[in-house]
Amino acid sequence: MTILCRFGLLSISKACSHKGLFNVALRTISVSSTQKTRLAEVGKLETPKSQGKYETGQLFLHRVFGYRGIILFPWAARVYDRDIPNNSKNVEANADSNHPPSSKEVQRKTHTFYQVLIDQRDCPYIRAQTEAVTFLGNQESSRSLYAIPGLDYVAHEDILPYLASERTPLQHELFDKFLAFNPEKETFEAQDTLKAWQQKNHPWLELSDVHKETTEGIRVTVIPFYMGCRETPASSVYWWRYCIRLENLGELTVQLRERHWRIFSLSGTLETVRGRGVVGQEPVLSPRLPAFQYSSHVSLQAPSGHMWGTFRMEREDGHTFDCRCPPFSLESKPDTTNEES
Repeated sequence: MTILCRFGLLSISKACSHKGLFNVALRTISVSSTQKTRLAEVGKLETPKSQGKYETGQLFLHRVFGYRGIILFPWAARVYDRDIPNNSKNVEANADSNHPPSSKEVQRKTHTFYQVLIDQRDCPYIRAQTEAVTFLGNQESSRSLYAIPGLDYVAHEDILPYLASERTPLQHELFDKFLAFNPEKETFEAQDTLKAWQQKNHPWLELSDVHKETTEGIRVTVIPFYMGCRETPASSVYWWRYCIRLENLGELTVQLRERHWRIFSLSGTLETVRGRGVVGQEPVLSPRLPAFQYSSHVSLQAPSGHMWGTFRMEREDGHTFDCRCPPFSLESKPDTTNEES
């Protein structure tokens, strides 16, 4: 059975749910300037793990976005799912107030996520802004914004492992620096540079909290990250980035039209942000392409705060509704590293 990983990512997800369909050839599509299609073999799918963790060097396809990647290392995250239990009455009552909805009864569980490298050949085809992970690093006594391209965070259930048919299966500028092929085990293993890079940049890379909530079949997942603090003689400004994934779990196509954020700072300020779309786009979530992911940034003049809000969605039949974004904390961390990787 042939798997087409660029234009058939949904068929991958469905086919792999059936037992016995994992030992199959995995191929990708290349399109030339004359629009002729060429198939090139990538490798063979393996059975996904229902228990345990994947090791460093495991190649995979992303179950939702379809890109090729390789695992660098795992993170243990606290997942706060507001759908378990469903306290919708309390949430709706507080959704428009000046305080985030109460999360006292939200169930928390520990779940495995992975730091991964993305094959740069697949980046133009991903419905996700995964081009870079950003953080503040010290350079000559100033805090500058740095970007590490082609990094992503992937949940365990979104990993579709495969065995490569070539020695250099992934194209990324950090691939050869971080990973080396072990011919005895026929796997890729972490080099010392990867271990040192992880230890040095741990505060800015660490995935610790994940927040989820579903409204009328649209699931919103938020992952906040602390980036660092910029200090001047007059003030201190704390920066965070947050990654948001929107996923359509229903059968009707919807489009994101507006966003409405409330940002509360420990200093006592409350900011409201409203605008069209997100990151300059109004993404369409259809059964064929159900998900969209993006990252953005926020700053506060206090070491902590909260964010919450809604996305205005429009269905193909014209019905509009507000999809809730789960409230999440913005917490700073001690500045334990002063060097850029």
